[in-house]
Amino acid sequence: MSLERALELAERGRGTTRPNPVVGAAVVRNGEIVGEGWHERKGEPHAEVIALGAAGERARGATLFVTMEPCAHHGTTPPCTEAVLAAGVAKVVAGSLDPNPEAGGGLEVLCRAGVEVEHADSFAARAQNEAWRTWVAAKRPFVVLKLGLTLDGRVAIPGSRWITGEQSRRRVHELRAHTDAVAVGMGTVRADHPQLTARGVDAVKQPRRLAFGRGPLPLGVRLELRSGALADELAALAEEGVQSLLLEGGPTLAESFLREDLVDKVLLFVAPTIASSGPPFAPELVAPVQLRRFTSEQVGDDLLLSGYVHEP
Repeated sequence: MSLERALELAERGRGTTRPNPVVGAAVVRNGEIVGEGWHERKGEPHAEVIALGAAGERARGATLFVTMEPCAHHGTTPPCTEAVLAAGVAKVVAGSLDPNPEAGGGLEVLCRAGVEVEHADSFAARAQNEAWRTWVAAKRPFVVLKLGLTLDGRVAIPGSRWITGEQSRRRVHELRAHTDAVAVGMGTVRADHPQLTARGVDAVKQPRRLAFGRGPLPLGVRLELRSGALADELAALAEEGVQSLLLEGGPTLAESFLREDLVDKVLLFVAPTIASSGPPFAPELVAPVQLRRFTSEQVGDDLLLSGYVHEP
């Protein structure tokens, strides 16, 4: 239960910790939480340090629950492992390991120092920072492929502007508001002149808006054109601080990213419609793509199917 509390605390830093991940921590002694904390901003104390400070002397002999293992390197703040050892904590339970090669290994450091450690390997803890984990480990953005489909797999209905309902379209705008960049292919650009902005929802900032493919862009289209190899473009975006990318293009762009194994998560909004005609989503791939953590959710009259190609 205390790890669940740490996950709740971590979310309080959502939107303010960039480029750092969100992390929460709780100190438990004799079944009671005696200290809590979460990371708020880069350069400020990490969640463990705040929680241990709140616990004070009660941290000695206690158990520290933290959503990600304490860091073991000198960055903008000292190693959290030093704070854990100084506090006299008896046990550390970490929801996830740190994929950052410069900061990881905290549990090993603590174990060697005589602290009991447990890696809970919580999917919720990993998913909480799914974009950051891919960005820091793979040096590219976390890529989410979103498509709207009919029951017979069509990505457009002749004579209709929309496939999915209003609630699904609002969900897409919420996704845009919480991602760093949104992209389509040149086919979608030429056919729809999309804006790709987050509209009708609370958006602290608008995502970067990209078009993958060969130019030129049509007159009046205000998107960034990315014409290089996909892997190279993703690496360049990562260098520019883009941690997450939402693909909203059609089947051609989807196939390109899937063929190069550059999709991490798939979101399919399936409408209760049989179109009988229109372009299908039928990518030609080298091998089948198996989705993990597959879930379904009712969104208005539509069904949202989601799953991971690469778990965080």
